[in-house]
Amino acid sequence: MDLDHTAEEDVFRAEARAWLAAHVPAAPLPSLETEEGFAAHKEWEARLHSDRWSVVSWPKEYGGRGADIFKWLIFEEEYYAAGAPGRVSQNGINLLAPTLFDHATDEQRARVLPSMASGEVVWAQAWSEPEAGSDLASLRSTAVRTEGGWLLSGQKTWSSRASFADRAFGIFRTEQGTAKPHQGLTYLMFDLSAHGVTVRPIGRLDGKPAFAELFLDRVFVPDADVIGEPGAGWKVAMSTAGNERGLTLRSPGRFLAAAGRLTDLWRARADPGDTALRDRVADAVIGARAYRLFTYGNASRFAAGASIGAESSLNKVFWSDYDIALHETALDLLGADAELAQSEWAEGYVFSLAGPIYAGTNEIQRDIIAERLLGLPKGRR
Repeated sequence: MDLDHTAEEDVFRAEARAWLAAHVPAAPLPSLETEEGFAAHKEWEARLHSDRWSVVSWPKEYGGRGADIFKWLIFEEEYYAAGAPGRVSQNGINLLAPTLFDHATDEQRARVLPSMASGEVVWAQAWSEPEAGSDLASLRSTAVRTEGGWLLSGQKTWSSRASFADRAFGIFRTEQGTAKPHQGLTYLMFDLSAHGVTVRPIGRLDGKPAFAELFLDRVFVPDADVIGEPGAGWKVAMSTAGNERGLTLRSPGRFLAAAGRLTDLWRARADPGDTALRDRVADAVIGARAYRLFTYGNASRFAAGASIGAESSLNKVFWSDYDIALHETALDLLGADAELAQSEWAEGYVFSLAGPIYAGTNEIQRDIIAERLLGLPKGRR
């Protein structure tokens, strides 16, 4: 792993930094978990796209810059250091798009990716069901064959962004009575405004509808919106999950910037004699830098042709636990009323609490680490 940037990478960083300095809104946008904020963030996605900064690592034909993974990491560092808005399109860009690059047809990529890059179409993830969360293979929602496509029926829950999003992606049972539960599943895309879809928002701790339940009653989906082969959806879904837990969902730039803000907060607000709190701030900085090195190591492996595999579970457990600890430290610095205030730290803390649950619970990820990486016996399942 070479941590020295090339001259070309330095030029890229300077270009990104200059663009962000000129375009990042002077005042924070409203929370993207509100209708007003969602619309404002879609406008920001369009602004990013207009100068090809919304998906820097994608091929140019889909709206990207064709940048490699190291330039993507550089852009992420600059993006968060500039205090730029959160990405309302992250479900599509970070989860569905890598899946499309790996498994979709050329027609699907040409049809779906440009509107995702521009923010015109925002995607929700529709995987979890009332009795199928971390045990995704136990899902009950079905897709039944009909002329020219499929009819979706069932219920999805905890669907991120679904309260205001345009489309969703998920897996559905298309074969009954298979030998194993992860067989006979199919990966589909569907329109959230289609006939038969009911979207019921779910309020977060702060009341904002960050999630939604989806009720599907014979929703027609054309064959053109099946990703991969019918019945082989589990393989496609694991591709999505690997990206979610691994490299793309939480870039180190996000945590480096947050650790920097925490350090500034300590300097401005803390009692110098509170060495316990000081040590927690130092741990946050160390954690962010360690995560950056780990990520660059994974990026080097990708660049050499390797895949991340079960190691993505290490990533997921680390960043989700780290995110909570970082925000708890900030709230302790701010004082007793911090959790009630309408602040970036308070909203970040509420969001961080979901980290150990979504993208596969940390309990399941620890099972994967124990069994697949360490070779330990199977435990709780």
